[in-house]
Amino acid sequence: MEVQVFDPAMCCSTGVCGPKVDPALARFASDLAWLGEQGATVSRFNLGQEPGAFVASPAIRELLQLSGEAALPVVMVDGQVKSSGRYPSRSDLAAWAEVPEPAGTGRTGPEPRIPVALSSAPPQPRGGAGATSRSGCC
Repeated sequence: MEVQVFDPAMCCSTGVCGPKVDPALARFASDLAWLGEQGATVSRFNLGQEPGAFVASPAIRELLQLSGEAALPVVMVDGQVKSSGRYPSRSDLAAWAEVPEPAGTGRTGPEPRIPVALSSAPPQPRGGAGATSRSGCC
């Protein structure tokens, strides 16, 4: 089972970084890790860092031509688009990958909390004098 996720442009591969972590991204990253533990091959592509993966997929190119970045994120399972424009639930992922979801893991409660160090200083780009400026969150 191969699961591919095509994310919008984010500062890092998961989007789970910086001073404001989106709880949906934290949940989804956890759900993908769980899916990988169940034996699925999971690949994740970030539009800002790996645009070639988006160009190489006819289905992704077509979605982007029709809906632009609003189509992202896209989840494909074994080459078929299963979700577009939202991060699916663990239950969705389990069903698409035909993996049983353990009892008691239905995500009905609050989103997981991710500890984040907050700083009042603006983020600084990494690297020396020749470093290119990025959002600085990673």
